[in-house]
Amino acid sequence: MYVDYIESPLGIMELRASEQGVTQVIFSGRTENTIKTSVITDACKQQLIEYFNGQRTIFDLPLAPQGTTFQQSVWAFLTQIPFGKTLSYGDIANMLNNGKAVRAVGGANGRNPISLIVPCHRVIGKNGSLTGYAGGIERKLWLLKHENIEIKYSKANDKLDIENIIDKRQAKTQFLK
Repeated sequence: MYVDYIESPLGIMELRASEQGVTQVIFSGRTENTIKTSVITDACKQQLIEYFNGQRTIFDLPLAPQGTTFQQSVWAFLTQIPFGKTLSYGDIANMLNNGKAVRAVGGANGRNPISLIVPCHRVIGKNGSLTGYAGGIERKLWLLKHENIEIKYSKANDKLDIENIIDKRQAKTQFLK
């Protein structure tokens, strides 16, 4: 297993890869492991830097996320959401030919181990609301603004403070190591 870190505008991100591809990209809040890089982690790091610098809108990396067959199918749809666009959980459920799987899609979205590259931040509520995000709703708002995505105005959004989340690990990814 290969591990590296990147300092992003949203805090430290942990990158993990196997010989097959990227297995994890999460907001870790800090470095915790010995760095052991590979060609894949180096490419991932470079592409994330380009994304944050506004120079990249499409990631071109081998991916090897671990998950159930259903999760894999949801994550595959997420990779098809273009930069600057959004889909709802219901849209993805319908694309999977299972309109009733909205909650299951939300669960798979929340357990996405490859943040940004598998763009779960581009999934919003059917009414245009931000809904949740494993990296924190503040980060989701920042990412959507970074991609020039118009979001539904909410007084709650005015209260979001990115500075208080920068050093925090993604809440829903504690199971990843």
